[in-house]
Amino acid sequence: MEDDVSYESLPVSTTLTAHMVAGATAGIMEHCVMYPIDSVKTRMQSLVPDPRATYRNMFHALSQIIREESVWHTVRGIDATAYGSGPAHAVYFACYEHLKKVLSRPNQSNHLAHGVAGCGATVVHDIVYNPFEVIKQRMQVFASPYKSWLDCVRVTLANEGFGAFYRSFSTQLVMNIPYQSLHFVVYEFCQDGLNRDRRYQPLSHILSGGAAGAVASAATTPFDVVKTLLNTQEKNAVPRGGEGQRGISGMKSAVRTVYRMRGLGGFFSGLPARVVYQIPSTAIAWGVYECFKHYILKHHQTGGGQSI
Repeated sequence: MEDDVSYESLPVSTTLTAHMVAGATAGIMEHCVMYPIDSVKTRMQSLVPDPRATYRNMFHALSQIIREESVWHTVRGIDATAYGSGPAHAVYFACYEHLKKVLSRPNQSNHLAHGVAGCGATVVHDIVYNPFEVIKQRMQVFASPYKSWLDCVRVTLANEGFGAFYRSFSTQLVMNIPYQSLHFVVYEFCQDGLNRDRRYQPLSHILSGGAAGAVASAATTPFDVVKTLLNTQEKNAVPRGGEGQRGISGMKSAVRTVYRMRGLGGFFSGLPARVVYQIPSTAIAWGVYECFKHYILKHHQTGGGQSI
């Protein structure tokens, strides 16, 4: 049992760098593998879609984007996502592991501690990742005017200032704190059932991660719709939202705009695509991260307790 506890918490000599490398690798794979579905989700959350970008469902959307535009348009902005998700997830997982160790009692699962650790890790993650999320979504929308993610950064800074990259920060936090807290609680709950001894069992990590992503993403979809509107400043929605040329600047304004234009149903636009994106993404992320943890522990045991 001692080896199992060591696997869950990792050796004391494990360095912060090891946690960060594991987190960065998991984050990049999580965001990039299913990126085309994320692009579909962003487009389906449009409040006033262009007639050429009106989709019946996510499968129709994906096929139409490939047929009418190109395969390339399903992955526009993926480079910005990779550059941002690496460092964001590095600090995210490092912070989560540290807080979980500080808040949990030895040899005892504590769902409250997992939730609190998830909240703390989320705040740090969003500070790093929010600008890249704005860039990504502006590249994903139909008829995006930007030639590259760097062009998007330049034009956005020139026209809207640095604040545009954090316009959705409060909404992101309101969404991600319950998302990540629920995510970690569901993950650890599933692990209690599938892998109570906390051994390295890849299938249990993948199944638990997928279940956690499905539940958390479905529950927080309304916040995601609001965040997308704030990030993209959808040109056809801004005037109708009553904000004139000033844009939609806050969560309250965005909520009013979504409700006025689409009703309550508008807050669940893109829900199937969001869930389909999150299930494999979070399964991959946890599978990769737990694989790294297993490797770190193995190295620790064979290397005589040396840090990695």
